[in-house]
Amino acid sequence: MEPNRETLLEVNHLDITYGSGKKAFRAVQDASFNIYKGETFGLVGESGSGKTTIGRAILRILPTSGGDILYKGQKINGRISRQLDRQIIKEIQMIFQDPQSSLNERAKVSYIVGEGLQNVRPDLSTAQREEKVRQALLDVGLLPEFASRFPHEFSGGQRQRIGIARALIVEPEFIIADEPISALDMSIRAQVLNLLRRLQKERGITYLFIAHDLSVMRYISDRIAVIRKGRIVELADVYHSDNIDAVSDRFIEEAGIGEGVFDNVAAARYAVPSHWDIGKVYKRLVLAIADREGTTDVEAILRAYCSPVSALIDDYNGSFYYDSPEAIYDAYVTGELE
Repeated sequence: MEPNRETLLEVNHLDITYGSGKKAFRAVQDASFNIYKGETFGLVGESGSGKTTIGRAILRILPTSGGDILYKGQKINGRISRQLDRQIIKEIQMIFQDPQSSLNERAKVSYIVGEGLQNVRPDLSTAQREEKVRQALLDVGLLPEFASRFPHEFSGGQRQRIGIARALIVEPEFIIADEPISALDMSIRAQVLNLLRRLQKERGITYLFIAHDLSVMRYISDRIAVIRKGRIVELADVYHSDNIDAVSDRFIEEAGIGEGVFDNVAAARYAVPSHWDIGKVYKRLVLAIADREGTTDVEAILRAYCSPVSALIDDYNGSFYYDSPEAIYDAYVTGELE
């Protein structure tokens, strides 16, 4: 354990097995890690590696076959008291991968978001629950009027925000985000990631962020564990240092950049991209120009750099870094991003 950091969750030598006898399959083998209060801990691995299985075991959806899961020092896998079970239901929530299937299509948003309150706050009146639903929707950037609508009336990004509101309404301390952006369009992913980061900063939430995309992990995580075939094979800080966004946030605050004297950093809706990110956008564009216009790579580079699209790439407040290669090329042709 690192000094001066409070451990919220510990996973010690965890085993999870499906089936028994000759048909037994060890989905997770001897997995160990801890998660500090207030951080985003990334668990990354390919499909079938066991990362979602660990998340569901922490939530007590799946049984474990060995090892311990400790939350605030108390073992929560296996048989536990009713009081501890109620505490886990309130303090640990999950954001699911697919907003299309994780919401009840026959229920109104007010019921979906407020359902959890029936278990953790049965003392609330109907009016009080409605007010909490209203505030939860506002917190995730949705209008309170949406409470009377059904899930099919919303886009994928809006549906995922509804799922986040459902998790937030019981005021959890720890959220397991299971591939929360993988089912969303590229242009929407940054909005959801930035929403999660803002909520963490405002409420001190701790995240277990599960994904298969390392670039997403690099953006949002403080530490990352790599899981392969059920085993944790690597664990390290992002860049072996503090989270870059946390460092830049502290600098912006300490330097008073929030006053708007340095460009418009305070109003930025997206993280400032690195040279690596910029290079990847240009590479995609150059390859598209060479392919579609039948030019050499050198000529394609000149066309890309001399086109109006360069200004869009330099606009750090845009969503350009999350758009598809087709959208990037269309912007090159038209000079504007739709």
